[in-house]
Amino acid sequence: MSIRLWCSWLAALLLAAAPAAAQEPPQQDVEALSRALSRASDAVVGLRVRAVDDARSAATLGRERLGSGVLIGADGLVLTIGYLVLEAEEAELLTDDGRRIPARVVAYDLATGFGLVQALAPLRLEPVPLGRSGSVGAQEPLMVASGGDDGAVSIARLVSRRAFSGFWEYHIEGALFTAPARRDHSGAGLFNGRGELIGIGSLFVADASGSEGPRTPGNMFVPVDLLAPILPELRQRGSSSASTRAWLGINGVEQGGQVRIVRVNEDSPADVAGLEVGDRILAIDGQAVAGLGELWKRLWAGGAPERAVQLEIERDGKRETLTVQSVDRAKTLRRPQGI
Repeated sequence: MSIRLWCSWLAALLLAAAPAAAQEPPQQDVEALSRALSRASDAVVGLRVRAVDDARSAATLGRERLGSGVLIGADGLVLTIGYLVLEAEEAELLTDDGRRIPARVVAYDLATGFGLVQALAPLRLEPVPLGRSGSVGAQEPLMVASGGDDGAVSIARLVSRRAFSGFWEYHIEGALFTAPARRDHSGAGLFNGRGELIGIGSLFVADASGSEGPRTPGNMFVPVDLLAPILPELRQRGSSSASTRAWLGINGVEQGGQVRIVRVNEDSPADVAGLEVGDRILAIDGQAVAGLGELWKRLWAGGAPERAVQLEIERDGKRETLTVQSVDRAKTLRRPQGI
């Protein structure tokens, strides 16, 4: 099925699913929604990125990265997920008609996880409007679209909306969890039935439902609601003020009310302080923690990005307190020479 026919089919499905739909939807309404969904699909482009030679992130993300982005500005501004452009040296946008458009990274935001890329030549595409994820109903059909040579569209449903704490010192409120799962989620667009962008694809998750309902594989999308308040700041300085915060250099997991370290980044503050895989974190700066979100938020709210952080841990059944000299995460990232 072509993208246009698929969008027409989804538009009819959306109108039929509306509570007020007591009869066959008017053809003009179907056509209007179909055009909006087609525009949304067309605005999703592929994104190819190459990181700098000495990128720290290459060990986990690789140096060559491929994903998607969504055109949100008439000036060629593309919204994507931040890890694709982390420590980027080169960026290129891939359109459905086979064009390769050079681009530059405008922003990488630690706090939200968003990335912004600017096309350096006309994309000749129409940008999409931003929607509000809070208005999406549980039964409303949504559209997921990826870009590039293997770009595809599919229907998704919102399984849950809740806070999300990542193992890599990351936390956001109101993350969107959808099903069925897509493997080409990185930077993909999540759209409502009006063709408005409501989320940017971040992760594949084993269970999108969380603690409620049956185990459902799916995806996590970062809600675009987080973008509007910081967009001018991202354009101007490349990150939000909330991204200037303490970083330890650990990966943690939360199990049964306990937080344990599963990875220590090499040469990170945590590594220098002697933290080890398997350590259980009991408290930070004298405050007990029982979850990842609690740990990260207390770390960021505890003072200056570069300071002495007290971590009480349990190792081999014994308690001890370690002092970690946290750093500003942005200062540890590699940049192309001359920038």
